Amino acid sequence: MTESLTINRLPRAFDQSLGDETRALLADLTPEQGDLIAGTAGSSPYLKGLIEQERGWLPQALHEPDHALAEVMEAARALAPDQLKPGLRLAKRRMAVLTALADIAGAWPLEKVTAALTDFGALAADVAAKAEIAALIRRKKLPGMTEDDIETAAGMIILAMGKMGAHELNYSSDIDLIVLFDETRFDPDDFYEARHGMVRATRNFCATLSDKTAGGYVFRTDLRLRPDPAVTPVCMAMEAAERYYESLGRTWERAAYIKARACAGDLAAGERFLDTLKPFVWRRHLDFAAIQDAHDMRLRIRENKGTGGSLSIPGHDMKLGQGGIREIEFFTQTRQLIAGGRDPDLRVRGTVPGLAALAQKGWVPEEVAAKLTNHYRAHREVEHRIQMIHDAQTHKVPQSDDGIERVACLMGLSSGDLTKDLIRRLTEVHELTEGFFAPGAGPAPTPTPEVTFDQNILARWATYPALRSQRGRRIFDRLKPELLSRLAKTAQPDEALLALDGFLAGLPAGVQLFSLFEANPHLIDLLIDIVGTSHALASHLSRNASVFDAVIGGSFFSDWPGLEVLQAELVEALAQEADYETQLDLARRWCKEWHFRIGVHHLRGLIDGAQAGRQYAELAQAVIAAILPYVTKTFARKHGPAPGRGAAILGMGSLGAGRINSQSDLDMIVIYDPLDQDMSDGPRPLATRTYYARFTQALITALSAPMSQGRLYEVDMRLRPSGNQGPVATSWASFIHYQQEEAWVWEHLALSRAHVVAGDAGLAQDIEAFRTELLSRPREADKVLREVAEMRTRLAAAKAPAGVWDAKNGPGRMMDIELMAETGALMAGLANRDVMSGLDGAVAAGLLDVAQAQTLKDSYDLCWSVQCAARLLSGKVIEADKIGEGGAAFLCRATGFEQVEALQSALQDSYSTAAEIIGSVIKEDEDGAQH
Repeated sequence: MTESLTINRLPRAFDQSLGDETRALLADLTPEQGDLIAGTAGSSPYLKGLIEQERGWLPQALHEPDHALAEVMEAARALAPDQLKPGLRLAKRRMAVLTALADIAGAWPLEKVTAALTDFGALAADVAAKAEIAALIRRKKLPGMTEDDIETAAGMIILAMGKMGAHELNYSSDIDLIVLFDETRFDPDDFYEARHGMVRATRNFCATLSDKTAGGYVFRTDLRLRPDPAVTPVCMAMEAAERYYESLGRTWERAAYIKARACAGDLAAGERFLDTLKPFVWRRHLDFAAIQDAHDMRLRIRENKGTGGSLSIPGHDMKLGQGGIREIEFFTQTRQLIAGGRDPDLRVRGTVPGLAALAQKGWVPEEVAAKLTNHYRAHREVEHRIQMIHDAQTHKVPQSDDGIERVACLMGLSSGDLTKDLIRRLTEVHELTEGFFAPGAGPAPTPTPEVTFDQNILARWATYPALRSQRGRRIFDRLKPELLSRLAKTAQPDEALLALDGFLAGLPAGVQLFSLFEANPHLIDLLIDIVGTSHALASHLSRNASVFDAVIGGSFFSDWPGLEVLQAELVEALAQEADYETQLDLARRWCKEWHFRIGVHHLRGLIDGAQAGRQYAELAQAVIAAILPYVTKTFARKHGPAPGRGAAILGMGSLGAGRINSQSDLDMIVIYDPLDQDMSDGPRPLATRTYYARFTQALITALSAPMSQGRLYEVDMRLRPSGNQGPVATSWASFIHYQQEEAWVWEHLALSRAHVVAGDAGLAQDIEAFRTELLSRPREADKVLREVAEMRTRLAAAKAPAGVWDAKNGPGRMMDIELMAETGALMAGLANRDVMSGLDGAVAAGLLDVAQAQTLKDSYDLCWSVQCAARLLSGKVIEADKIGEGGAAFLCRATGFEQVEALQSALQDSYSTAAEIIGSVIKEDEDGAQH
């Protein structure tokens, strides 16, 4: 048994005699309950009437309020069709008086009060709608439907919107509904008859709820939130509504659907419909353009409702006025729209839960969220008291002193204290929210030395795609002074202007990005830094501007999370998507964000070249490992599960060694173990060899095919056995045989850097065990050195260095030192994959002394730093006189030199010294042959 209603606070009676008269009508009240009744009845004519009507029921209800509430709901659910109108009105009356008294007494918090009212609203709509559907089915007006379809309302979907959707319904609120029906449940030939029946049922059930009878009304219903209400029927087909939102849906409708909830009728169909709208409501990028839309909506509301102007408490609209409920809701919903596409945790319906989620994720300061939450609850309490007085659909503070006094009495306050409290709260809400919504003229540029920019360049900006729309141009015009101000501060303003010009020219659209900059002015510094330094990053940005989203996502400048965390994050994200192509596009977008992050960290000196190389490699491995199961699953749908143990992906070259740069291809070999199976078992079975060959092509396509989000990586399979002439996938048995019996020394050298990056765990262990054993076998030094010498000669002939800044190709450069390290690893029987361990192996094998090995290590570090920085700067071999002031500064910072000239000199000395050391191991005979 539940406890009697707890009295935590008591109202004051505006008219004590009215309260005493009402108290006298009720027996079995405790003194505190009597004071509650007297104070309530003496201030609210509406509640006084309800109390007197329910005087026989109320004492017991106050004794066990939770039980009484459940009984009211149960009785309403069990109403016979011919008793719906009076029965629902009786239930509403009891629900209203009980929740009002529990609210006034402080026994129930705001959330319990609004939840009780909302749940009753949903029940009433469900009962009334299903009664109408049952009547239509009995009269054969819904083709194909039987009594079994009544439970799901024959596919009628009732969506609760606004406060009803968010479980925030107030005392005298309309219930905002959108009514749809699932047209797939009807034969296409019966569509119009079914729609006619659904429209009729909608009108009738709304009348059941909203018609005013001798017993009052249940809820006023408002159906105007449906698509284009002036021309559409009150009940639409799901498919028609979906087409509308996809093509014509507006920002205010996106905001409305944050709170949308299937509340009655066919709940499962309603949830399916809401799922289809997620891409409409929740944009994949950070949607700062929604701020301007919300701001415009607020201005239109103020203009239409006359709620602007100075703050005055008499007549103030607690919902739409300055500092009111709507400002808190707009503030919350707009931030949810901005970031909810990237973070599903922000997709909550209620205002208070929304603020809590935004604070937890760092989108709203915790102090601001706490203040707005407190003010929201207080505003809603005042709103409820205003509506309790006369059951009026109003949110306005009364104009008269007596009216304000009545509201204050229901809150147990004096009118003076209430007025002071309202002024304080409304003012603070307005101050906390107004700055967020008013973009104004953009950030004020700081004073800078006078710089004259090329007017021809500035003039052509208006012709670029990103600036052709009026809205994009308007936002950019607000940003332009700050952009030019910051450009003027760069070392080479004209050079930076050209870089920015190239970036703007490549942008396909500008509204979202310019809105992002306007809301986050610190990003302009990063943009200027990037376009003035790295052509590769700037070019990438112009095609993928949404990667800026990650910068303000909260953890952009945090430490590198590592391979396991990365892989788990991508796996979790992919699991949220059901469509294969959508999954591949998601992987591309996710990878680009992390790729961009590594580049920015490197550009700004947060990590060095070696760290960047490791991070790029871990990112690639995470992507391959996360995507592989989806490729496997999709391929298996056609051709059956993979025969045998499946496949493993053997990373080769830089990927295998765990160090790649921003432009690296991925060198891979696919090895499979069919065991004793010669065919797959599926709808279209394939011979094992064909199965894995086609599977490998599917994997390559998944990684390298250009899609809407670009491509992930270029894939190079030339290091597989027999090179381009061999099959794209190699069986485990063939791989073992080839490596033991046919492989060239250079292929064993390549194996010294191999590493399984994804695939069957057992097969991966076997591959690693075989690789380790194979490399540990004794070698004939002269034979190895002879073949290495031949390979070195071929490399020199095939890839001549493209100048001093080509740190990869040529004697004494990266590939030459890597070859020396591979030789050392092979001669010493080492399984370690990195260059430094290989050079130590060369010492152990007697090929190098310790000093020579250290010199080569230092040379390799310098070469890698230059190579990694160069790829970030331009995507190709750099020319020092063309990378600009910012590029030169980054190159020096990345390598630890003060001047480019000093770096160039050090590189030339390094090449010569390293080439000489390697040449001392691989000497030339007089006839030109090497050994």
